[in-house]
Amino acid sequence: MDPDTVAKAFVEHYYRTFDANRAGLANLYQEGSMLTFEGQKIQGSQNIVAKLTSLPFQQCQHNITTVDCQPSGAGGMLVFVSGTLQLAGEQHALKFSQG
Repeated sequence: MDPDTVAKAFVEHYYRTFDANRAGLANLYQEGSMLTFEGQKIQGSQNIVAKLTSLPFQQCQHNITTVDCQPSGAGGMLVFVSGTLQLAGEQHALKFSQG
């Protein structure tokens, strides 16, 4: 399968899950996974999900603008995503990027 197709399918699944049920992201992370959020390094599936579920908003909607991917040396791929994040009750969307 084409790497761009795989990346786009993963991104759609990831952000759909984030928007509907952040706890459901646990299966997408491994114990060696790391999230850097505003300078804080968080490692491991459960710790990452704990951070994501503790964010100070309950409802949100991601709107993806770009999905860029390239092969990594370990048979995987690096994916960079940018877009906007609309929080419930807020007039203006926030810009975000994630790699």
